[in-house]
Amino acid sequence: MSTDNTVIKNFDTWKKFLGERVVQAEKMGMSEETISKLAFEIGEFLDNKVDPANSSNRAIKELWDVGDDAEKHTIATLMVRLAKKNA
Repeated sequence: MSTDNTVIKNFDTWKKFLGERVVQAEKMGMSEETISKLAFEIGEFLDNKVDPANSSNRAIKELWDVGDDAEKHTIATLMVRLAKKNA
């Protein structure tokens, strides 16, 4: 599967893309808790490796950077729910 770089640059496209992946994962039997744990790991990776391409992602990164692990898990869970809503 090829993912165009514009997916990350446009926040609405990013939410839709993530939402579709969440729905796929749930159809494969993954729980929301497992998906949220994976979202946390992905968030850690993105925080360290990817410069946010838009102001929405920049705001999320800034929240991520000031949060402790529990708060980051909350952000990850909320992003999963937001993405799913936009699938």
